[in-house]
Amino acid sequence: MDELDRKIINILERNGRASNARIARDVGVSEGTVRRRLKRLISQRIINIIALPDPRKLGYNSEALIGVQVDPDKVDGVATKMANLEHTRWVAVTTGTYDVFAWTTLANAESLGRFLRDEVGAIDGVRRTETFVNLQVMKREFGIPA
Repeated sequence: MDELDRKIINILERNGRASNARIARDVGVSEGTVRRRLKRLISQRIINIIALPDPRKLGYNSEALIGVQVDPDKVDGVATKMANLEHTRWVAVTTGTYDVFAWTTLANAESLGRFLRDEVGAIDGVRRTETFVNLQVMKREFGIPA
């Protein structure tokens, strides 16, 4: 990956719908060059082109970050099972007090409670969870600073 790839990625982070022609003009190369670069970046899974919806506007009024303490020999299994749950949007294995963190979006607080008890709590190896309910999201963005 070189500086041109980084410029293309930076433009797409700001506007995921930018056309190849627009990107080409902005970075000073041909549209074909941008098309080839994008094809490679996507096929090598360096980038993913996605829509980033606002969960509240889709009826998901309860967002939470869940810290999970796990039996040491079951961290990968728990993280994989959590990643496969319908309402998790992001799952990471971490260091520190919690072995796994998950970000979830659900319809309401009652749904979050059922999710914690019936789905997360039922995973073999989960010792303890602590849930941090989002009161307000100040920034919703994913990407690497340029």
